[in-house]
Amino acid sequence: MSHDIFGTRIIAAPMAGGTSTPAFVTAVHEAGGLGFLAAGYKGVAAMQADIQATRASGARFGMNVFVPDPAQLAPSAAALAELEEYRQQLRADAARYGVELPPLRLDDDDEWEAKIDALLADPVELVSFTFGLPGAAAVRALQKAGSVVLATVTTPAEAGQAAEQGVDALVVQHACAGGHSAAFLPSSGEPGPREPGAGGPGSAGPGPGGAGSAAPATTSELVAAVRSAVALPLVAAGGIMDAAGVDRVLAAGAQAAQLGTALLRTEESGARQLHKDALASPHFTRTALTRAFTGRPARALVNEFVRDHPDAPEAYPAVHHLTAPLRAAAAAAGDAERLNLWAGTGWQQGRDGSVADILADLPG
Repeated sequence: MSHDIFGTRIIAAPMAGGTSTPAFVTAVHEAGGLGFLAAGYKGVAAMQADIQATRASGARFGMNVFVPDPAQLAPSAAALAELEEYRQQLRADAARYGVELPPLRLDDDDEWEAKIDALLADPVELVSFTFGLPGAAAVRALQKAGSVVLATVTTPAEAGQAAEQGVDALVVQHACAGGHSAAFLPSSGEPGPREPGAGGPGSAGPGPGGAGSAAPATTSELVAAVRSAVALPLVAAGGIMDAAGVDRVLAAGAQAAQLGTALLRTEESGARQLHKDALASPHFTRTALTRAFTGRPARALVNEFVRDHPDAPEAYPAVHHLTAPLRAAAAAAGDAERLNLWAGTGWQQGRDGSVADILADLPG
């Protein structure tokens, strides 16, 4: 399958939590790119509403779906103890805003099966997966329904397992990308992807690691490594902020470049204004991978919350549910020091303006 499946060299990353709205995805399309809606954290009805709204605009688009981790839905006694300890650590944060911490929630699979059923009943052009692999049966079913299927990978080992499941293309994410790491194999290179309904290892550590080899230092190097391992169209993701960054990953073998942080501050982005302002503020000087907000490694601007919770447990989405009221209260209070400020390593190159303004300077 050729790069013609994308129709453009610029793809807007699916940014869950309200950033990748239908209006944002439509603006990307109108500017010559391809946008992805994000089903993560949404129920099936909300996902379907986003699909309907974007279709009504006439835009091409894809849909991204989170793959649940069975191991996180059935945590060990030791993992439960870590979660309870973290819940106690968060009490000071809750007291700061006068909010109650929720009880532990361990049953959230992000409505996985219902979302797949909905996408089979009403197919979209492209479906991508993050946090794991959907399983060969789901890949075949979606393809039979008419969808192009993409998997997000962070190492050649993950790329190989995705190729074995028959996906049509890969999103190759480097650790410099903002937001959550898509890694699903442990950095030690243990075998076996996480698939819904099957046992598997826990999620990988903060870096892309894998197979005991040194992690590629740049997105271009990671693309080249994956390119040598599999013969699938590749989308490069991580730290791509300008035309030079796009050119580098295309030269390394990618068919398209995926941008997230570069578009966060745009007028059409659904990100909170507090988040947009923080990305432009000289107060924040570095990013780091942290589990503090969700229990899964995610790159964010380093603020007080990140510094206060360096040892958050690996427990997604249980930690996400624990911190949700804290994040909501921080946003309501205008407190950027306690908010999850997702950002890639190139965030300082970002700028405001419209999506069209940003994409006008990139090769289409």
